[in-house]
Amino acid sequence: MLSGFYTAASGVLTNQRALNLNANNMANVKTPGYREQRLIKTTFEEEFLRMQGGKSTSMGSGSLMTAAASQAVSFKPGDLTETGGAYDLALGGDGYFVIQGENGEYLTRNGNFRMDAEGYLSLNGIGRLMGENGPVNPGNEGFQVDEQGTFRNGKGDILGTLRIVMPDIPENMQFYENGMFQAGNAQLLPVNTAVIQGSLEGSNVDLSAEMTRTMEIQRAFQSCSKALTIIDQMNQKTVSEIGKI
Repeated sequence: MLSGFYTAASGVLTNQRALNLNANNMANVKTPGYREQRLIKTTFEEEFLRMQGGKSTSMGSGSLMTAAASQAVSFKPGDLTETGGAYDLALGGDGYFVIQGENGEYLTRNGNFRMDAEGYLSLNGIGRLMGENGPVNPGNEGFQVDEQGTFRNGKGDILGTLRIVMPDIPENMQFYENGMFQAGNAQLLPVNTAVIQGSLEGSNVDLSAEMTRTMEIQRAFQSCSKALTIIDQMNQKTVSEIGKI
């Protein structure tokens, strides 16, 4: 009886995490440069063995419980949309913008920049866009950015060059719910990627697919919840019958 209880309970918990990820994906469908997330599931026994250093020791006849192994990020690029905005930037290939935030440097494909009170290009609520020699300050006289990421003012004077980087192993980056990354265990390498001024990269979330997947997860969640209720009722009946003996 307890075996079935643990199996159903693990299904409820794992599907709840999957629902949370799907909800965050749908909430960020309009966030420029956002990358969708997926929950990777495994069995509890496989996850336990990994935590024990991969040693294959007998655990007896356990129940078939599911567990969340990790969260995977899709690095498929989003569609580019021309906006005509001078502050909007997109990358035409691999790479990430570097943002200096309060808690270190962040990496992002979100090029929806704005000028802050001190004249620096910044990402709202995150931090300032970084060039090779520090934060980018194009001034108030207008600016242009060429494909090499070089900033020029209205007079054509060079103001600096964007810092564009690419992690050696993207999967080693740390991902945040707002679509930001931090290097994590990845090594950041400079990369030559075309910069497109006046365009934004959209998220790579397919809303129709997310809605379908959410319904599937909800059905699995409800099935596990119903199983828990049935097992609980059976336990109560068993206790009641034993009490009559």
